[in-house]
Amino acid sequence: MNTMPLGLLRRRLRSAPGGAAGLTLPLPAGAGVVVREVMDPVNQPLGRADVTVTELRSHQVAARGTTDPYGLFMAVLPPGSYSLLIIAEGLEPHRETVEVVADAGVAPQRVWLQPGRQADLPVPGTWLFDPPHTAIRFIAKHVGMAHVHGRFERFQGGIQVTPDISESRVHVRIDASSITTGNHTRDTHLRSADFLDVDTFPYIDFRSTRFAFKGGSKWTLQGTLTMHGVSRSVGLDTTYLGMVNGGYGEELRCAALAKTELHREDYTLNWRSMLARGIAVVGPTVQLELDVQAMYRTHDTPTPPK
Repeated sequence: MNTMPLGLLRRRLRSAPGGAAGLTLPLPAGAGVVVREVMDPVNQPLGRADVTVTELRSHQVAARGTTDPYGLFMAVLPPGSYSLLIIAEGLEPHRETVEVVADAGVAPQRVWLQPGRQADLPVPGTWLFDPPHTAIRFIAKHVGMAHVHGRFERFQGGIQVTPDISESRVHVRIDASSITTGNHTRDTHLRSADFLDVDTFPYIDFRSTRFAFKGGSKWTLQGTLTMHGVSRSVGLDTTYLGMVNGGYGEELRCAALAKTELHREDYTLNWRSMLARGIAVVGPTVQLELDVQAMYRTHDTPTPPK
């Protein structure tokens, strides 16, 4: 996140006649803007809160960053519907739906994060991922260019929750051929033998071995990721977002956001040899993110994928 526009925004907020109502900023034609001023429970600006803005239709991350020391976050976006998630350690996560309108000007809004309570852990039993409300995304540095954002469109997964939460298990199976980055030629190449080789290795699997509590809402999921025929131990840094009644009979829902960094050469995806052959590739590391919502029904407990 570039801090210069936020510094400019602060100065204009102070000097604009009528405050935010009189604020104008130069924006690209046809673009909209989201501005949030994040406050802590005692009404002080909250810096370094994590903010993620996701496009609702595609589930792609449209903007990500942290609030500056004055609690400000700003993202210039195309018109559309977005989900905005704000997370800060020890405080309740804030999630809202945002409608971005073209050429509507800047309308800063304050958000107050509330003191965190000990979130109710999922009840023991089988929980299955809800695909319409779950996204598996990745970000990779394209060699010599900007970041490449992508996602996997087909997957299934489940969580077997035990009374001792540390002994619970997660299994995620991803259809490797469902990778998409918004570029057909690149996606075809990523599915080829140069990269994922989906004809030989059709699935990417993660199986957890242990849930490690890190305090507050933070956990680490230790486990094994199998990709391209190679299995490696990985840890997913996970923020548990809580459990709620989904409103459909006896249905319960829980949610979590998990992230990890993968090194391509750990999975025999040798980017250096591809560069030597003149193949345009993404860089040696990939950021993987699972934005998960899972469902549990007391009257129906199907098993997770085998």
